[in-house]
Amino acid sequence: MAVRTTVDIPEPLHERLRHRAESTGTSIRSLIVRALEETYAPKGKGRRVTGPMVRGKGKLGPRFPTDENPHDLIIS
Repeated sequence: MAVRTTVDIPEPLHERLRHRAESTGTSIRSLIVRALEETYAPKGKGRRVTGPMVRGKGKLGPRFPTDENPHDLIIS
């Protein structure tokens, strides 16, 4: 169920919203709802990934591969 509310938006911000909605082919309402959902989304349980996701013991390939197919270095 949706709840209707009234919010006073400054004119410069409303103009930016209107232009963004026109350029993306959406409505001002959907832009505002998406922004609120992203801002107030529940925080996940996971932690941020800071290190490599796959740890390997092989040697590293060249930093700037000169082969025509760089996938050969990754798969080998």
